Amino acid sequence: MAQRTPQDPDGIRLPIKLDTTSNGEFMPIPLEAIHHHANRLARNAADAAARHSGLRRRAFLTSACGAATTLLAFNRAYASGGERGGYFELEPDAQWDQQLAAAQVGGNEFIFDVQGHFVNPTGAWTEKLPDAARPLSGLPNASCAAGEGPGRAYLDCFNAERFVQDVFLDSDTDLMVLSFVPSRSDAEPLTIEEAAATAEIVEQMQGTHRLLLHGRVNPNQDGDLDAMDELAEHWGVAAWKTYTQWGPDGKGFWLDDEDTGIPFLEKARKLGVKIVAIHKGLPFGKESYEHSTCADIGRVARRYPDISFLVYHSGYVAGSAEGPYDPNREDGVDALVTSLRDNNIAPNSNVYAEMGSTWRYLMRDPDSAAHTLGKLLTYVGEDNVLWGTDSIWYGSPQDQIQAFRTFQIADKLQAMYGYPKMTAALRAKVFGLNALQPYGQHVRDLMPRFNLDSVALQRAAYRSAPDPHFQTYGPKTRREFLNLMRWQGDPS
Repeated sequence: MAQRTPQDPDGIRLPIKLDTTSNGEFMPIPLEAIHHHANRLARNAADAAARHSGLRRRAFLTSACGAATTLLAFNRAYASGGERGGYFELEPDAQWDQQLAAAQVGGNEFIFDVQGHFVNPTGAWTEKLPDAARPLSGLPNASCAAGEGPGRAYLDCFNAERFVQDVFLDSDTDLMVLSFVPSRSDAEPLTIEEAAATAEIVEQMQGTHRLLLHGRVNPNQDGDLDAMDELAEHWGVAAWKTYTQWGPDGKGFWLDDEDTGIPFLEKARKLGVKIVAIHKGLPFGKESYEHSTCADIGRVARRYPDISFLVYHSGYVAGSAEGPYDPNREDGVDALVTSLRDNNIAPNSNVYAEMGSTWRYLMRDPDSAAHTLGKLLTYVGEDNVLWGTDSIWYGSPQDQIQAFRTFQIADKLQAMYGYPKMTAALRAKVFGLNALQPYGQHVRDLMPRFNLDSVALQRAAYRSAPDPHFQTYGPKTRREFLNLMRWQGDPS
């Protein structure tokens, strides 16, 4: 990797990012007073702990103690609002004791992120922009040192090398599925060719093949069904990605619609790529709301028991509060549960719940986090909840990993609703082992190499002097969100 200018030398940024960043599919949601309080407590605690440890603030924040201190401060802030349904389970001394902190926020689990994104900032779509257009220039990372220069030089801040740095060096991620955003076929921010080129960067590091590829298919768009043959046969996609709430005319579809969804699933079956990732829970506007719900999931899972259905975002609606299961609710995680129950889809069957953006948002709401995880593990199944982070929109996924390693559902909720206790074994399942059931044929032979290849060696060498930037890439304000929609092609 190229030599970098030191990131955040004064230690301004916290290692656990509690902010308004969106993945570009929902309007950024402002922080509440308790979140600002949590960030203040964390900064103050980091100052005190750094002095106690005899470290500069930046060195302290990049250590395991820095992450532990931040999460402990979040606990104190959330507890100030009353009894909480979930919390980060850490020993108080983890803010001082590096060995203890490393044991609690660190780990050696196999981490398989089934939802990653890379939006090519120099792809063919840039050729269609007006001369004065500066897409992505308002986003936080656009001011990196690598992007200094005239015109659109700042776009280099989002290149594939940065992606590899964020995912494989600054986080514990072992393997990722590179997914796609909804778009017209003539305006894709990332084409399958560019995705394959990004995957090759890992190969150029002389590493094991650590990126799998999705094939984007929206059967309500002309040409997408026909393109499935090339995606399967030439590009070897591991799964299909579809957005039921998206359409070129603003109208979505159901997976069991006889003129769109069913031909898509039949072709997936025929081609032998029988993993379908369905974006659910984050509507792109009022017109797309209906098709963003999970009513069709149970129906198609019953009709196609040989297909694995991966429900992206788990049907979660960003900004909503999740409580115990409510059969009358028509959206959110509850709608997914109802669809499964109504169609007699038992836990640990052929429906999987993926947590990209969902877990990241729930990190700021421990009550909803406890209920959401509890319901998914209970009704979808402890073997069928999948790790996904929706990064790089949220920067390096390491903070999501550290927060999940320590999150615990309160005993009271476990007793009241039968939610499982978050154990190391259960977290290991979610982090990666569960994804081996749908994706195992693609990765089982690779797994023994992950700790031995050159990527692992580079990671170990890098971590002797780590320099994470602790930044996010997605929009944080309404203006940034609308600007992103403008260049990406508003999916609503």
